[in-house]
Amino acid sequence: MSNTEKLVKATIEGIQEKKGHNITVIDLKEIDDTITQFLVICEGNSPTQVAAITDSVRDYVRIHAGQKPTSTDGTRNCLWVAMDYTDVVVHIFLPEAREFYDIDNLWEDASRKTIPDID
Repeated sequence: MSNTEKLVKATIEGIQEKKGHNITVIDLKEIDDTITQFLVICEGNSPTQVAAITDSVRDYVRIHAGQKPTSTDGTRNCLWVAMDYTDVVVHIFLPEAREFYDIDNLWEDASRKTIPDID
C-alpha cells in the first residue's frame, strides 16, 4: 500500500470514528493540472461534529500514516473545513454547505468511490 493510499484509508477511518457520513473519495490522478491526487469529502450534522471529525482525521492520519496537514482552514465556524495533506485534500462539510458549493461535481470525469456509512 502506497503512502497516499495509507493516507486516504486513515482519513476515512478518522471520519468514520466520529460518525461522519456521505463519504466520497474522488481520484484525480488521471486528471491534468489538479493540485492533489485525491479529494475526500464528507459531512457532519453540526459544527460540533465537523470539529470532532477534523480532530479525529488529524489524529488518525498522524498515527496511521505519519503525516500532519500542511494547512487546515475553516475551523472558526466549522461549516466547511478543508485539510490539506498535499496528495490528499479532505473537505468536511455541513450538509447545506456541501450542497451549496457542490465540489463533488467539479471533476465529473474523475473516478469516484462512495464509502458506506457506518451506523
